[in-house]
Amino acid sequence: METTKKNLREPIVCVLGHVDHGKTTLLDDIRGTTVAKKEAGGITQKIGATEIDKNTLETNIKNYFKNIQVTIPGLLFIDTPGHVAFANMRSMGGALADIAILVIDVNEGLKPQTIESIDVLKKYKTPFIIAANKIDMIPYFVSSKDTSFKETLSKQRKEYVDFLDEKIYKIINDLYVKGISSDRYDRITDFTKSFAIVPISAKLNIGVPDILMVLTGLAQRFLEEHIQFESKSTRGSVIEIKKEGSLGTTLDTILYQGVLHKGDKIALNTIAGPAVTKVKAIIATGKKGMVEKESIKSAAGIRILITDKLDVLSGTSIIAIKGGKTDAAFNELINESKPDIKLSENGITIKAEAIGSLEAIAYEMEQNKITVREAQIGDITKRDIINVSTLNNPLDRVIVGFNVNTSGDAKEAMETNNAKVISGNVIYSMIDDLTKWLEFKKNEIEEEKKNNKPVPSKLVIMPDYIFRAAKPVIVGIKVLSGRVKVGDKLINGKNKYAGTIKSLRDGDVNHQFADKGSELSCAIDGVTLNRQIFPDEDLYVDVPENVVKEMKDQDMDPDVKTTMEELIKIKRKDEQFWGF
Repeated sequence: METTKKNLREPIVCVLGHVDHGKTTLLDDIRGTTVAKKEAGGITQKIGATEIDKNTLETNIKNYFKNIQVTIPGLLFIDTPGHVAFANMRSMGGALADIAILVIDVNEGLKPQTIESIDVLKKYKTPFIIAANKIDMIPYFVSSKDTSFKETLSKQRKEYVDFLDEKIYKIINDLYVKGISSDRYDRITDFTKSFAIVPISAKLNIGVPDILMVLTGLAQRFLEEHIQFESKSTRGSVIEIKKEGSLGTTLDTILYQGVLHKGDKIALNTIAGPAVTKVKAIIATGKKGMVEKESIKSAAGIRILITDKLDVLSGTSIIAIKGGKTDAAFNELINESKPDIKLSENGITIKAEAIGSLEAIAYEMEQNKITVREAQIGDITKRDIINVSTLNNPLDRVIVGFNVNTSGDAKEAMETNNAKVISGNVIYSMIDDLTKWLEFKKNEIEEEKKNNKPVPSKLVIMPDYIFRAAKPVIVGIKVLSGRVKVGDKLINGKNKYAGTIKSLRDGDVNHQFADKGSELSCAIDGVTLNRQIFPDEDLYVDVPENVVKEMKDQDMDPDVKTTMEELIKIKRKDEQFWGF
């Protein structure tokens, strides 16, 4: 006899995982199981979500698992897979999904987006199961289709079972390293201590009944308090905004709490801040396509037509207003619109299309030890480029844009301003590009420092090439060792100041530096020829003591080493322990 249960809504399920591991194919399987095709209206693809009702859930499960009793009203699967979509669908600051499916290719194991997905699930403390996909690609597979994993496994040879176990144990070990205890679902005795791994083949529609069974069992046992239906307040999460000409602004929304009626006033978040509008129409997907509803109960995927043309923010909430009081709703929306991101004085700038995306990217940056200076919603603008290009630290002059456009003005500004833009829609690829750019930039800065650092060098003024005796001295020089640069200070063999190199010129060409063997014209400021400096006299680049100490243990050109030893002797005439 069925036990009496409280008034429950459908648990909301989200699918996450690495690119090409089978998220969308699994969702397609769930949308169109064999049983569902036979039953009228058993599975309804709502706007932004797929709903499996209680009867269809029972039929799918009981074909393979006789003793399972379904007491939840069904399951609502979010149709947009991925951890960024998961982060963007919010419920009062937390995750919208009640439970998630993490899809892992059983042959490839954990990949970058798998790890990102695990991180975001941990961040939002969302329970999940693991779908170990592509079990049909394991050697010795005996063909099977449109059935449960349990049924498929019973047809397999021992060689296949051994290979499968090996693959599953590899995933178990890799998850353990990430702090997650897991096992194959049919081997778990305590689901509070281990995450369930369900082997599947999304391509051959194997394992969907097992997934539905595990999700149902976990929801009924552990999520009952969380999925209580509440009619006292109505809330939803906006997943997509459309502006449809004369029709107006529509919001694809997951209604996760309460009942929404046509004509209700709702508070929502816009670019300009919280605002109130009215529900002009509620559109849902029925057996004959799109239908208008007078009201709809959570949980559901719906399209809401609103009366005002507002710039609503994706990934934010709608809250039904009762009695005309907006203060509490506005405060909640304002708090929700503040991204939960740790900002630093220095770091990169990130931009994204929604708050959840912004938080997901910032979280991954933190995991990769990349600091964030600024985080904003919206496209990359000319102002962003100019602001970033004026920062003191060259490593901060980069904008990472996720799912946003770069305006034409911004692209033009990039040509004349020192700012880098990295954009895309796959976080791990963007972080990889960013890491490579930061490494390149660091090396470039180090190389520049190295080039600007004085090198033990020696030059001589050639007596046949005297052009000016003062203000500045202009003479021909020959570089005897090392590399002399514009800005280098010079000393003579008595450790006396011998001027500063103002320019280096070879014919009509100016140079910033000149290497050993070069003969060229040199302007020397701060001295007068035949007073402080003389033709045929050896002059040395005045290298600071700390640079000499740093260079002592380094490999260097023999002539540079000899010059450094000469320089140390010169300096020790005045300071006995110089360079030690």
